[in-house]
Amino acid sequence: MTKLEDIEKAIEKLPPEELARFRAWFDEFDGARFDAKVERDAKSGKLDQLAEQALTDHRNGRSRGL
Repeated sequence: MTKLEDIEKAIEKLPPEELARFRAWFDEFDGARFDAKVERDAKSGKLDQLAEQALTDHRNGRSRGL
């Protein structure tokens, strides 16, 4: 059995209150990792082309207000 399968089985056995705590923890954990990746990508310039394209589209009237 793999480590992931062990984790899945352990999660399946959690009572509802502990599952809710785990879900909240994981949402925080996953969000922080996602934010860190976006920040790394922004600092490295990986998002520059996308940002420039979005600004160009906006300047050319291909956007709308929220």
